[in-house]
Amino acid sequence: MILVVDIGNTNIVLGIYEHKELLHHFRISTSRQSTVDEYGVLIHNLFQMSQISVNDIEGVIVSSVVPPLIPVVEEMCRKYMSQDPLIVGPGIKTGLNLRNDNPREVGADRIVNAVAAVEKYGGGPLIVVDFGTATTFDCIDASGSYLGGAIVPGVGIAAEALVQRASKLPRIELEKPKKAIGRNTVHAMQSGMIFGYAGQVEGLVRRIKAELGTDNVKVIATGGLAELISGETHCIDDIDPLLTLDGLRIIYERNE
Repeated sequence: MILVVDIGNTNIVLGIYEHKELLHHFRISTSRQSTVDEYGVLIHNLFQMSQISVNDIEGVIVSSVVPPLIPVVEEMCRKYMSQDPLIVGPGIKTGLNLRNDNPREVGADRIVNAVAAVEKYGGGPLIVVDFGTATTFDCIDASGSYLGGAIVPGVGIAAEALVQRASKLPRIELEKPKKAIGRNTVHAMQSGMIFGYAGQVEGLVRRIKAELGTDNVKVIATGGLAELISGETHCIDDIDPLLTLDGLRIIYERNE
C-alpha cells in the first residue's frame, strides 16, 4: 500500500493505492504556513475516516510545484509514517524521454501527467490539458517523447484577476451560464470565463495539432476544473481526473 501526494499551488491531492487499485483519494487546501505536525494530524484524520492505518503505508511518493512545502511534507512522512518519501525531480526514473530545451525546468506535475498519459493511452501523439491553478498543455509525440507545451493562467485566477482590476465587477461562481449573451453582469462574466476559456483551449489545441502535423492526436483533460471546461469544447477526447495520481504510482513502481 503506497501513498501518492501531488502538491499544487491551490490544492494538495493524495491517493492511497494497493498495488494498482486506488482505494481512497483526498483533496485538501495547500497551506504554506502549516507545520509538519498540522499536516500530520490532518493526514492521520483522513486516514482514520477511511479506516486506513498509517502503519499500512509501505511507501510514499511526492510531486510538488511549491518548493517550500517539500521539506515539510518529507518530515511529516518520516515523523508520522516512518517513511522516507520519493520526491519527483532530477535523478528519478520516469521512463519519459524529455526533448524540450531544459528538462530540469519542467514542473513535476507535468512530467507525472505525461508519464501517466503514455502508460495509460498507449504512446502518442497526445496532448494533456491540466486545469489547475495554471492550465498546462503538454505534448507527447508519436514516439512517446515529451516535447513541451503551453502554460496559461487558470480559469480561477483569471476570474480573480478580473475582479481585482475592475472595481465594479463582483466575484462569481464558476458555473456554466445558459447563454453566451449574458443579460446581467454575473452571467456575462460567467460566459466570458467558461465559454471564452473553452475557446482558448480549442484554439491552442488546434495550433498544437498543426505543429505536430496531424489531427490524429488524443487530447486528455485532467485537473479540478476539467469537467466544467471540457464539457464546453469539442477537442477533449477523455477526462481523466485521477491522471496525476496514476502517474505518481507508475513512477513509484519504476523506482522500486
